[in-house]
Amino acid sequence: MATPRTALDKRPAHPAEIENLPGLFTRLGDDVVQLFDAKVGLLKVELREEANAFLRGGIVIAIASMIALIGLALASIAASLGLSTLWADSNLSQAGKYALGFVIVGTVYLTFGTMVALIMKGRLAKQSLVPDRTVEELRKDQEWLKKEL
Repeated sequence: MATPRTALDKRPAHPAEIENLPGLFTRLGDDVVQLFDAKVGLLKVELREEANAFLRGGIVIAIASMIALIGLALASIAASLGLSTLWADSNLSQAGKYALGFVIVGTVYLTFGTMVALIMKGRLAKQSLVPDRTVEELRKDQEWLKKEL
């Protein structure tokens, strides 16, 4: 079974070819530049993919948030008015009953919203914005260059 040839198999066999050291360094420099160009290209593609995913997710979240906000407003008004009927036999004026219902509903939403915001802040703080594949490839290339030089 024939083994595939690698760049190491293409080493010059004659001493005259080895003596062309400046040419080898030039070729090595060109290869390193091409390698870093490829890595920068990979980084651009990876960042573009992540940006597109965030943009699509952001659009969906914005639309869903608008729909939820309308529903929340209607549910809040209904809950506030419903709570105001609990104090029908109290000495409060009708406006006072409505105000008490709105204060209670507002306090519940404020507490819930604060908890959700704090939980999401913690999750976002843990999320890494570094492109992992590109960093791993650059580490491999750095190790390879250390071995070769």
